[in-house]
Formats: sequence, structure tokens, C-alpha cells
Amino acid sequence: MSFKEQMKQKADGIEALLKEYIPRESGFQKTIFEAMNYSILAGGKRLRPLILQETYRLFGGEERAVEPFMAAMEMIHTSSLVHDDLPAMDADEYRRGRRTTWVVYGEDMAILAGDALMIFAFETASKAFALSAHPDRVGQAVGILAQKTGIYGMIGGQTVDVELTDKPVSAEQLDFIYRLKTGALLEASMMIGAVLAGASAEEVRAVERIACDVGVAFQIQDDILDMTGTAEVLGKPIGSDAKNNKTTYVSIYGLDAARTQVERLSERAIETMHGLTARNEFLEELFVSLIHRDR
Repeated sequence: MSFKEQMKQKADGIEALLKEYIPRESGFQKTIFEAMNYSILAGGKRLRPLILQETYRLFGGEERAVEPFMAAMEMIHTSSLVHDDLPAMDADEYRRGRRTTWVVYGEDMAILAGDALMIFAFETASKAFALSAHPDRVGQAVGILAQKTGIYGMIGGQTVDVELTDKPVSAEQLDFIYRLKTGALLEASMMIGAVLAGASAEEVRAVERIACDVGVAFQIQDDILDMTGTAEVLGKPIGSDAKNNKTTYVSIYGLDAARTQVERLSERAIETMHGLTARNEFLEELFVSLIHRDR
């Protein structure tokens, strides 16, 4: 089976898994359920739950306890996208080729949907306790999820990103934003997969470094695509960084340097992976493919 066929098969499996964990659209508050489900079932790469699953397999994990964390990771990622699209943030009206949540359900309901997805993610992750013979690992994984999502992770990065909009941004500040805003959830995905599978502390630290490099490379590639891509391919408007006056790796260093840095970080991530005792060739190919993606 080709890499592309494997990607589709695995993404389809994750899509089916998500449908098992999303809320039923009934009751007086069903509008919030509809807005949550509209957001999370809007498609996408499902990159974070896929990386979590493949890291779990890399270290020999076999329990179903990984599944609630895969769903939770996608809920948290989706929550951040719902809030990013709001008029107070990036004011984007399209994502993944269709109207954003705030356009369809209103700004007020989109705020609530983003909040709800974040909270529901932890409710979902907690279901892993009943599916594991290692509750200590599940507890550690929940802690990682909270830390990498919160003020020392994704939200911390978003805070600095928002505060520095329309202001000069240094290379050091930009690196901080990228490591936290994008890298933190990828780090959480790999670390949780490793912890749930019983990896050593040293191995968990190694996958954290791998994910950090991949996350920063992924964000730089986003910067490149925002300048060079098309709305038809990306499924969202291009040029939003320039429109919102945001400093990016491309605006500081230029396109050529940005492309070089994406490749350098990705190669370093693969080199670190080769230092692990186990191998997952699909996961390695996935990381390499991020360099050449066009959406």
C-alpha cells in the first residue's frame, strides 16, 4: 500500500473514531452540539491524532486507551481553529473550503463552541482510565495534555501572537510563538503516545524534541503557503498574515531561507527519530511529507 493510500486509510479510521466521541445533537442545548460537530467534522489532515496513534505504535502500545486521547487531541486543535477564525482574532470566513463556525452559527455561539470543545476534550480523555491497565500512564498523559494546551503551551503562544499583532516582532519572539502555538500540540501528541505505551523518560524527551522541530517546520510551511498558495487548494483565503499585519518567518527571512529552514528542521527531526531503538517508517514518511505539502 502506498503512503497516500495509508494516509487515507488511517484518516478514515480517525474520522470514524471521532464520530464515536462527539456529542449527540439533542436537548435544549443542541445548538452547541451542532456547532461543535460542524467544526470538528469539517475535514482536515487529522495530523495530531494520527501522530499520537503512530507514536503509540512506535513504542509497542496495544490498548484502546489511546483512542480517547486521539479524539481529545483533535477537539483541542479544532477549538483553537474556531477561536482563531473569530472577528476578534483573524476574522477568517472560510476554512477547509467552507464557512467558518462563527459565520454559520454567530460569533457568540462560536466562542461557546470553542470553549465547549476544549472542556469536552478533557472529559473525553478521562475515558481512557477505564480502558487501560496502567492508570498512572493515563494520569501522566492527561497532565501533558493540560500543560501543552494551556498557558505554558498553545494558549501561551497564542497570547504572545495576539499581543504582538501590528507590532515589531523579533526572531526570538517569533520562534517562541511557533514553538508554543503550533509545536505544543504536536509535542503533546507524540509525548502522550509514548507515555501511554510505556516509553522511558529519555524516550519521551526525545519525541518532544522531534515534535518541536516538526511543529516549527510545519508553521513555517504555513507561512510559505499563505504567500504562495491559492485559496482553491488551501480551502481558505491566502494573504491573511499580511492582511492582519502579522510578522512571519517569511517576512523576516524571505522565502528561500524559510524553505531551507523547513528542510533543516525536518531532517533534524528524522535524525533524532533514527536515534530511537524502535522504528516507524510511516511516521518518518509523514514528517518528510510535511515539507512538500501544498495545503
